[in-house]
Amino acid sequence: METTPTNANPGLTGSVLFYKNPKPLSAEQHGGLGVKPVDNPFEFLRTAHAVPVTVTEFGMLATSYPIIFVGEDTSPVAVMGIRQSENLFVDETGRVPQDFYIPAFARRYPFVFANDPQSDRFLLCVDRDAPMVTNQPETPFFQDGQPTEFTNNAVDFCKEFERQRRSTLEFVQLIKRFDLLEEKTVTFQPRNAQGEESGDVQKIADYLAISEEKLNGLTEAQFLELRQAGAIGAIYGHILSLLNWNRIIQRALRTQPATQN
Repeated sequence: METTPTNANPGLTGSVLFYKNPKPLSAEQHGGLGVKPVDNPFEFLRTAHAVPVTVTEFGMLATSYPIIFVGEDTSPVAVMGIRQSENLFVDETGRVPQDFYIPAFARRYPFVFANDPQSDRFLLCVDRDAPMVTNQPETPFFQDGQPTEFTNNAVDFCKEFERQRRSTLEFVQLIKRFDLLEEKTVTFQPRNAQGEESGDVQKIADYLAISEEKLNGLTEAQFLELRQAGAIGAIYGHILSLLNWNRIIQRALRTQPATQN
């Protein structure tokens, strides 16, 4: 994996959540760039109600958010809000409370790996529109034409993220092969100040999740295969994470009056 392209500006295709203007990072074009501290480092998360996650994060995520599977690729995401474009865990200062885990997908920002269509490799890119990226940096990307320790650490982080992303794809294929997923629905029953039911039950979301019933119905050999693949911990982490739906709903209720004003 490389941090600089051999061509001056190889064509990059596709888009990634959060990234507005990703560019391949090179000393020739970005020798004066770097990052500076910003007051609202996770402001870009405010409009993401669901964030992609990797399987190795399930245990840490389970203490904070529901983990569900979505889309054609059955990708795991952490639910951070119940309304489109609203994240319930980013405060008005653009920060996530310390008690809540921040997915690696967000922590790698403003860096990201991109496929170079002209060769079989990854390029380290940086979002040029990120508020912390500047031509008057406190921490430069390059020094004397070479990547700084900060940039090398970013490369290592993105390499590890790519490895975990591939592990996640393998995990999803495994649980699909054992037909462990089922459609689920989360609902909310409105109640008045006295705790009595008030109004109709409201549907919050339809989603895919691992079925405890299907998991318990596996043969001993099948369960052993999952254990040998290292999938059991992640499976139970996911199942436990669904208990956080109530936390999500309660946070949404607390923010509702402000949203409606």
